Amino acid sequence: MRLTTKGRYAVTAMLDLALHADSGPTSLGDISQRQEISLSYLEQLFARLRRAGLVNSVRGPGGGYLLSQPPEAISVSKVIDAVNESVDATRCQGLSDCQQGNTCLTHHLWCELSVQIRHFLDDMTLAQLMLRPDVIRIASRQQSRQQQRAEAGILASSP
Repeated sequence: MRLTTKGRYAVTAMLDLALHADSGPTSLGDISQRQEISLSYLEQLFARLRRAGLVNSVRGPGGGYLLSQPPEAISVSKVIDAVNESVDATRCQGLSDCQQGNTCLTHHLWCELSVQIRHFLDDMTLAQLMLRPDVIRIASRQQSRQQQRAEAGILASSP
């Protein structure tokens, strides 16, 4: 399978952005903290997501990123495509040269699996993920943890 950290992190960050859309622009620092993804890595991913037209940036105080489309219109496959990832179960990247330049015995099986995965990711939107009980529970836990960190920071800096 060729879905790497880049694709996984892009989907995670976009889901985080969708979950916090009601609060206005979301900073990459907040996403980084909640999802434990390096800020510099997020910056690279969001440059690609912005070029693909999936997010808009807002500059200045209170700035950050917003989804450029409703979560219902953003499929997981769009996010993966935006960061130049592919979901390919073949070891030849679909070129049919898996066995010393020839097609291997199970090439077509892995191609069919890749197509099924692609259909699944095409059909799954950020909005659908947002409604999942597991996502809601985890997002709530992450939000609580972030608030506790913020309160601890405020208390530590108080005279």
